[in-house]
Amino acid sequence: MTHPIPIPPQRRPRVLDLYCHRGGMAMGYHHAGFDVVGVDLDPDCATEYPFTFIHGDAIDYLYAHGHEYDLVHGSPPCQQYSPLNAYNHKTYPDLIAPTRTAMRAVGRPYVIENVEAARPELIDPTLLCGPMFGLAMYRHRLFETSFPITAPAHPGHGPLCTRNGYLPTAERPFMTITGGRHSKAWQRAAAHAMGTPWITTIQGVCEAIPPAYAHWIGTQVRTHITTEAVAA
Repeated sequence: MTHPIPIPPQRRPRVLDLYCHRGGMAMGYHHAGFDVVGVDLDPDCATEYPFTFIHGDAIDYLYAHGHEYDLVHGSPPCQQYSPLNAYNHKTYPDLIAPTRTAMRAVGRPYVIENVEAARPELIDPTLLCGPMFGLAMYRHRLFETSFPITAPAHPGHGPLCTRNGYLPTAERPFMTITGGRHSKAWQRAAAHAMGTPWITTIQGVCEAIPPAYAHWIGTQVRTHITTEAVAA
């Protein structure tokens, strides 16, 4: 059970951004009117994360401080579910269920994001994709939420994509944004397509989530927080 709390009119709502990486979701929540605090085990994230950053374990911090926030967002590592893992055969942490357990224990409204391959691990997720927000890239991501949300219309995948590592062209205007040994020009173009111009590393932009997704969710969750808190 999640429990929205009243937000005084003089205070912006606060979101805890777990596994925050370089802050794609954070920027979207910021644009939706939230103050944002990010937590990640990777200390290098601090160099580009655009808001308050805490170096630490996401679940430990959630148990200790989650009650201080109005919304908890989590993007557990997705490598466990990535199709690429069928080739590299590495062992990655499976943190979706432990993250959900901690979120429910804390009792705040929550969002869990992950890749399409993680669908069996998520509860009734909503799919978002770049063309829903006018972005020239196809990037399916799933969002489990403790409150109802709706998705924009999903346009058909008509425009063609460039090959990974290539810049878009008139014939292939959409970018493919996945890892590799790419040029700096590609990195800048990918960050522009994603809506994350502050991210300057190839890995950072390849692992980012477009801020437009979080802005959409954040706008809806603010209505939920306000409505449920008043009803309570």
